[in-house]
Amino acid sequence: MKTPTLELNKAHWPVTVLGPGRRIGIWVQGCSIHCPGCVSQDTWPPDPAKAITVRDLLAWCAKVSKNAPEGVTISGGEPFEQAAGLRALLEGLSAWRRAEHLDFDVLCYSGLPLRTLESKHADLLALLDAVIPEPYVDHLPQGPIWRGSRNQPLVPLSARGRARYAHWLDAPAEAGRRMQATVEGGRVWMIGIPGRGDMAAVEALCQSRGLTLTEVSWRR
Repeated sequence: MKTPTLELNKAHWPVTVLGPGRRIGIWVQGCSIHCPGCVSQDTWPPDPAKAITVRDLLAWCAKVSKNAPEGVTISGGEPFEQAAGLRALLEGLSAWRRAEHLDFDVLCYSGLPLRTLESKHADLLALLDAVIPEPYVDHLPQGPIWRGSRNQPLVPLSARGRARYAHWLDAPAEAGRRMQATVEGGRVWMIGIPGRGDMAAVEALCQSRGLTLTEVSWRR
């Protein structure tokens, strides 16, 4: 039997801007949707060289979080385009949660419409606590907390998800921090949902201090 894998762009702990609490963040590699204005265009091209076994990814999750995450957020890229690997990851997270008597929630972003997810990936939705679906639409106003545009809902999918996210369904973006930054592998990673104009402001600030950004994820 083939070992389940995921093409992985990056993973980070702790993430505090993509869901409630201190969370494990997982970004998959590969997305064919290509929403105009996407800030994660580095995740678009599939890259088999970035494949990691789900077993190793789960071991990393347990190690860095010391078996105490408050949540896991999966984004990308488009997670549902790697359905087999995503299923293995979600089943592994559920098994870890049961074995260690943990209560973290699992939230997943998708650029696919909710109706498409319900019709084609109902089995994966059943393994999630919440999903934020729909493509990012650059000309729409920013959505509520943790969402890039107003058309993107926060949809609880389990009893845990309904309890954990009830307070946040319509909370404004200003109710939490929008971005966090970290330096890994010689690169500066910006994590979160930037407000309109935030990334241009970052570039302008860097240029004003003599620093030119030669590679950025929001422009190809």
